[in-house]
Amino acid sequence: MHTQYVRESGVEGVSVRYGLMALLSQAPKYGYQLKSEFEASTGATWPLNIGQVYSTLQRLERDGLVAENSPGDDDDHRSYQLTDTGRKDLDAWFATPVPRDVAPPRSQLTIKLVLALLLPGVDFHAVVQTQRAATMHALQSLTRAKLGRDGDLAWTLVADSLIFNAQSEIQWLDHCEAMVASRNNRPVQGDPR
Repeated sequence: MHTQYVRESGVEGVSVRYGLMALLSQAPKYGYQLKSEFEASTGATWPLNIGQVYSTLQRLERDGLVAENSPGDDDDHRSYQLTDTGRKDLDAWFATPVPRDVAPPRSQLTIKLVLALLLPGVDFHAVVQTQRAATMHALQSLTRAKLGRDGDLAWTLVADSLIFNAQSEIQWLDHCEAMVASRNNRPVQGDPR
């Protein structure tokens, strides 16, 4: 079921879907509890709209993966629990690698650099330098934030992912600049030629 959902709803929807299911595997929870715990588990880097939480819960309930918990004294709060079918689906999701062949999201940066390279009058080097400076600033901020929450393993993993992505972006920008310089037979900035 989970691979079919990847094709139908995209990777982001799958992450929220299984994130909520994983939280429900611990104990029944209300929608707002799920929102708060999901955001806390991602170090507040992935905020959820409460409407998104409830619409995802409705789809999960429709698919038989979660069920409304027996209503208690407070009818205003509906709590949900993972069903046996939901637990099997969650286990299968954890056991399945994230596919690398799924079409990657459109990268605004990639599109910007390609267009900067192709359009006359746009300084490709300046576009790269501006992005590199912004990414370096973000990398420094992430590193400081990580140090400030040393000991929170979940936050450290999220921060490391963001840091590695920023480092990878800087490496890719260096690569792009080197490729353009080699095609134009020009030295790259800092090259002693």
